[in-house]
Amino acid sequence: MYFKFTFCPIILLLWASLSFAQNVNVVIHGAASIAKTDDNFVCVTLDWWPAEKCDYNQCPWGKAGILNLDLRYEALINAIKAFNPLRIKVGGSLQDNVVYKVGEVSSCPNFMKREDGLFGFSQGCLSMERWDQLNRVFNHTGVKLTFGLNALFGRNESQTEKGLWICDWQPQNTRDFMQYTISKGYKVDSYEFGNQLSGSGMGAKLDAKQYGKDVIVLKNLVKELYAHPETQPKVLGPGGFYEEKWFNTFLEVSGQGIVDGLTHHIYNLGPGDDPNMMNKILDPSYLNQVSQTYKGVSDVVNKFRPQLGAWVSESGGALNGGSKDVSRTFADGFWYLDQMGMASTYDQKVFCRQALIGGNYGLLNATTFVPNPDYYGALLWHRLMGSTVLAVTKESDPNLRVYAHCAKKKHGVSLIIINLSKDRSFNITLSNAKPGDAGKLNYEFVGKQNREEYHLRALTGDIKDDIVCLNDVPMVQTDSEDIPAMDPKLVDASTPISIVAQSIAYVTIRDFEAPACV
Repeated sequence: MYFKFTFCPIILLLWASLSFAQNVNVVIHGAASIAKTDDNFVCVTLDWWPAEKCDYNQCPWGKAGILNLDLRYEALINAIKAFNPLRIKVGGSLQDNVVYKVGEVSSCPNFMKREDGLFGFSQGCLSMERWDQLNRVFNHTGVKLTFGLNALFGRNESQTEKGLWICDWQPQNTRDFMQYTISKGYKVDSYEFGNQLSGSGMGAKLDAKQYGKDVIVLKNLVKELYAHPETQPKVLGPGGFYEEKWFNTFLEVSGQGIVDGLTHHIYNLGPGDDPNMMNKILDPSYLNQVSQTYKGVSDVVNKFRPQLGAWVSESGGALNGGSKDVSRTFADGFWYLDQMGMASTYDQKVFCRQALIGGNYGLLNATTFVPNPDYYGALLWHRLMGSTVLAVTKESDPNLRVYAHCAKKKHGVSLIIINLSKDRSFNITLSNAKPGDAGKLNYEFVGKQNREEYHLRALTGDIKDDIVCLNDVPMVQTDSEDIPAMDPKLVDASTPISIVAQSIAYVTIRDFEAPACV
């Protein structure tokens, strides 16, 4: 059993009290929304990587890959169930090298190291026995499932251009897989076509026009096999890094009503062995750079108007399994939660974290299944932040990041407040932008109900710690390996919101009058 603390050490309180406090007014523009997310905005991935996947002289995947993850662990089940429901995407780099053992496919090889293979591995296989096992877990925990399909099946690599795959996609193996899935009554919310094959690609790439033609074939296959529109899975793509010209061509060729959601990937922290990783995470100007990608994707969506808008269908921060020194720590939340806040303001409907388990960036430890700090930040977002996104303005230190949504399920507004500063606390008062005055006239908000506050801090005050405290209580699993209670602190509404240096807070204000939230 894991050692459990009752309270965070007193050093944390001393550290907080010594930091310099700055008064800040934050204006919430509640008259109208600026964007909408999906109700299940928080998403995580399960990846195909085998234990032999190694980067930077380490092999952090262990038995966390889709084909060998032990699905019997109560800690894993409880971590998924806590979201009620959790959106999971099954996919990753090797998905375009996976065949499904059904129909005409009789052999089912394991992934093996192969120098000339995609990402250094041979072809792998998903047996229907393993698919049954996965779906028992998905059904039991209420997962909302996206499945990433092999978009290279039946193609060959070009002899004249390295990395380019040519010829038409062959859908028979996918057809057989879908028919089996339907026969078993397994629920799939959406199918994503291919992984990182867009633009310059990662390991392999496809021409945008070819991709557009093939996704039409997939859409017609889904319509044929799933006859009832209400149970018909959505079709997503292309699931790669955004390149404007490629994305435009892909959507022009596929046409209206084919791609339901435009998916792209974000790894804005660069390679996982970057010694400057921590500085990137704490640098607001660096974090802001990725906004250009969000804006570009948003512009493409506005032009072609896919039904589901844009999704970040994979984002792990740091490439190749994440950073062994940062991704598992409290510090990673400064990147992760800020990215979710930023993505939501650019009308990204879903944000999928790589990964639920596996690598260094898993929300759960790959061997113990104990949640890492980012798990708790994601769970609070899912429980507190509604789908309606509100504009926020402030004049203050750029280290203070604030995002506002209508509160989830009940009345009010929920904020996430991120303090990147190493030595400065903030005392925040709120103002409500007066409707009809374009935010020029604001009035100070004075609440009558207690605020609900959830303050996240590193256990010892060192942001490299891998244990997070919620309202000064360490978050560790219970004796039954369940997720601990995550109760708010009720705070007098007449006082400023105080957030100490290098911490994160969620705040819900039930009596904040925002017309967009009615």
